[in-house]
Amino acid sequence: MSKGRMFYGIFIPILILGVGLVVGFGSYIYISTIDSVVGRFSSSKQSYIEQIKNNLEHKIQTIEYAFNTYSTTSSFQEVVTHPITEQDFIAYRNVNSQLNYIASMAAEGTEYSLISLVQNWQILNEKLSNLSAGEVQQLREQYIENQEQSLFWMKTDKGIRFVNTLPVFSSKKQAIALSDISLHTLNATISSGEDAAVYILNKHGELMYESDPGKGLLAPEQFGQLAGTINSMEDKGTVQQEISGRDSVKLIYAKSSYNNWIYLTVLDQAEITRSLEMTKFGISAMGLLLILLIWVVAYMISQYFTKPIEQLKRSLPVIPQVNSRNELEYIRHSIDTIISEKASLESLIESEMPRLETQLILNLFRSRVSAEELEQSLLRFGYNLSEKHRYAAMLIQLDSLGGREASDKDVLLLAVNKMVEELIPAQQRLQPIILNDDTQATILTFAGSNDATMNKEVLDYATTLLKAVRDYLEVSISIGISNFYSNLLESKEAGEMSKQALHQRLNLGKESIIFYEDISMVVSGPVSLHYPAELETQLFNAIRLGDKEQVTAALYPFLAELMGKNKSTLKFEVMLVRLVNNLIQLEQHLGVSVLLTQDNNKLYHRLLDIRNPEEMERMLVQEVIYPMMYSMKDKTSQQFRCLSDKITDIVHAEYDRELTLEGIGERLHYNPNYLSSIFKKEYGTAFSEYLMNYRLEMAKRWLTETDMTIREIAERLQYHNPQNFIRSFRKKEQVTPGAYRKLKQGEQQIF
Repeated sequence: MSKGRMFYGIFIPILILGVGLVVGFGSYIYISTIDSVVGRFSSSKQSYIEQIKNNLEHKIQTIEYAFNTYSTTSSFQEVVTHPITEQDFIAYRNVNSQLNYIASMAAEGTEYSLISLVQNWQILNEKLSNLSAGEVQQLREQYIENQEQSLFWMKTDKGIRFVNTLPVFSSKKQAIALSDISLHTLNATISSGEDAAVYILNKHGELMYESDPGKGLLAPEQFGQLAGTINSMEDKGTVQQEISGRDSVKLIYAKSSYNNWIYLTVLDQAEITRSLEMTKFGISAMGLLLILLIWVVAYMISQYFTKPIEQLKRSLPVIPQVNSRNELEYIRHSIDTIISEKASLESLIESEMPRLETQLILNLFRSRVSAEELEQSLLRFGYNLSEKHRYAAMLIQLDSLGGREASDKDVLLLAVNKMVEELIPAQQRLQPIILNDDTQATILTFAGSNDATMNKEVLDYATTLLKAVRDYLEVSISIGISNFYSNLLESKEAGEMSKQALHQRLNLGKESIIFYEDISMVVSGPVSLHYPAELETQLFNAIRLGDKEQVTAALYPFLAELMGKNKSTLKFEVMLVRLVNNLIQLEQHLGVSVLLTQDNNKLYHRLLDIRNPEEMERMLVQEVIYPMMYSMKDKTSQQFRCLSDKITDIVHAEYDRELTLEGIGERLHYNPNYLSSIFKKEYGTAFSEYLMNYRLEMAKRWLTETDMTIREIAERLQYHNPQNFIRSFRKKEQVTPGAYRKLKQGEQQIF
């Protein structure tokens, strides 16, 4: 089936917009993922190079500290200034012991040697050898005369060498201490599973170590330039470096505050690219699926919106001269045809307006109209009523038929209704209606607020109607008039008042004009009864809990509304009977006895017979409500403690699992809100706060007694985000978990 222009006018824009959104959103996700991956790799590499720096720096500090300490001892001064021969075994053994001690403190596989420039001997790898004068002079030229410092590190073919010319603070050097860290040791120290090139530069930019010499990433002069750039930057971060024959690379660096060495590693772009391959594939596949889904959705939306148009088109008259593919043009021409019939339809609607207006008045008397509908309908029918207007319901019933047949009753009521329309000005009333088989009803409107004036106007209208009906129809009628009211939505109650007034014509006789205000003292009170059921529910819930504060807070508003809204004695007695019956049902449900006990049997009758409101309130409060509350308090106190203890037992046993009060309520077969209220009542704290405090106590124990990481503790205690755990811990203990662990470890070391 071919589609019209409107279908494609909806389908194509939705498809283009959807595809554009998918492409844009997918591009945004891909770019965001790249940034996230690069950030993650950078952070990982930064941690990696920091770890290398800390490990190697620790070994270097150990070597330097050990030699410096040894050089200040008196035994060192004595041994380097005396010759050691094969017979001087004790001196040799002391020197060798010191070197072995230094070796035990530093890196494994490191060679140490001590050279005496005064006595021309050398101890290397526990071997003693004599040096010639030429060898000594060569050592002086290499390590003393051409050097600016007496303590320095230098690169060798086999690794790096620490040189310490002794004494350190004297220009007359007597000895040289050497420590050689081999490449094997350096590789073992630096390697941590990362497949990345590592470079170490001294403060002058000279290359001290590279993990993969075959790559040749940077030229020696570039290392010098790079060191100058990094020295002017922060202690750690990233730097971009141009490489000849290649694009620039990003280097992650960390500077040593101890000896100003620079540790470098490369952020490998190829590794990042490999990590993004699956992401790229996933985003592409998701994009294709979304585009397919958008195609389907665009088709369905277009079909949904154009289907009514097609149905409308098929239901309109056929116009051959209009192109059927252009639905809107077709519909426009069809509507023009329909508008030509508008005049006749409007006249028909105009003739139906009285019936619609009559239905509105009927709905008012039956309370079947909302405030919004009433406002719209009044404007539609031309009524200009303000909030200051007041109203009265006037009901008319026939006293007799004037000798006519019963079948003429409807005709007579219609005639009365017509006379009301003619005798009462339209601005003083709403549309008169036939309310039922016996009654005609009219709602009178008044713009003033003086009751005496309005009563006189109503009486004049009623008198005129009585006389006109008697003269022209030769029948008698009685008229009932309600109290004045200010909201048309109260018309049903006003109609009931008028009916009550008409009931009194049995005593007053025919052709009576009866105001409800005049007979309200002899009728059985207002039409509707008021019982504060919602306040009663709050009171009964408080009694169930045995909570005196809640009972007091709910009791007096309930009594005030019960007594204040039921002024009639009969009405109040009916409401009081209902209250007593509800209290008896509550007692039976709770299993307590107050009103139904033998001692209080007379109290039940006294409560119904009493006439003093204050005494009635005292009896309800002191002899009924509070005794019921105290009985429930004694009964539920032990139950509350038992339930609270069960909840705490669950917390103590399952604190490291997902716990909610809803789940516990299902297990214990209680409402969660009920469990929450009794738990807070028993323990003085909310369940969630108790659970959090207990978990934090367990966290303190684990921080002190175990080696679990902060993340592991947070995850085990059901914190999905470690930062939330840290904030909760710091809020309660005033310190972070890490600081708390260090504090407790320090206390343990002291003791």
